[in-house]
Amino acid sequence: MSVFNAPAVVGHRGFGRGADSGYRENSAESYLAAVGAGAHWIEIDVRRTADDVLVVHHDAALPDGRPIVDLPADVCREHGLLTLKEAFAAVPDAVGVDVDVKTVMEDAVDPPERRTTALLLPAVRREAERRRAAAGRERVIVCSFDPAVLMEVRSGAPEIPLAWMPFVRNPLDQAVAGAAGLGCELVAIDARSFGLTGDPERPGRRGVAYTADIAHRAGLEVLAWCPDPVDAARFTAAGVDAVVVDDVPGVVAALKSH
Repeated sequence: MSVFNAPAVVGHRGFGRGADSGYRENSAESYLAAVGAGAHWIEIDVRRTADDVLVVHHDAALPDGRPIVDLPADVCREHGLLTLKEAFAAVPDAVGVDVDVKTVMEDAVDPPERRTTALLLPAVRREAERRRAAAGRERVIVCSFDPAVLMEVRSGAPEIPLAWMPFVRNPLDQAVAGAAGLGCELVAIDARSFGLTGDPERPGRRGVAYTADIAHRAGLEVLAWCPDPVDAARFTAAGVDAVVVDDVPGVVAALKSH
């Protein structure tokens, strides 16, 4: 069964990143606003605190510069961060959750049971099972820039679909081949790797339709992150299965117009 009912719209950090969205990113209000605007999935960012609680926050540090991994959960809560449990509860059951796992340098040396993925596994397995039962299909995926996360989740929770996220402007060749080699169900590709509307041609770069076709033949669904409405419509018309976007209403309207 496919993960996405293509083309799917995924709200980036909820209704979008930054203050321009009108909502605090990775907040319950932001998630609900994205769903109200037509998002089928919500992307959340997960990292661990000093006392081994998983909280939802994109950046490695609070705005004052203090790393989250150095702070206890109660301090993070004082600054408005949701726990992973609270974030799951804020997203309606029928809506999918894309869990973007942010590992930390300390995961290389801390005891295995304290590492980010070890803390994540029981929580994400419970939530995936609960949403699957409620919706009748997969409603949780795990994605990460860190291939070690994907390998550990595959070992500990083989039923959960995985997406590898290569870095910004990563070549399309390595993105698709790498995700397939890691045994993922999805590949999450930065929109700039495809080339944005108006960008000059890059010699040797494959087109969106060609890339999507190769990925599909490899058993991968394609998720493009952070295209604007114009490119979101262009990408999905070329075969991309889902888009993670900041402008949820604009993308929903663009896809409908196409």
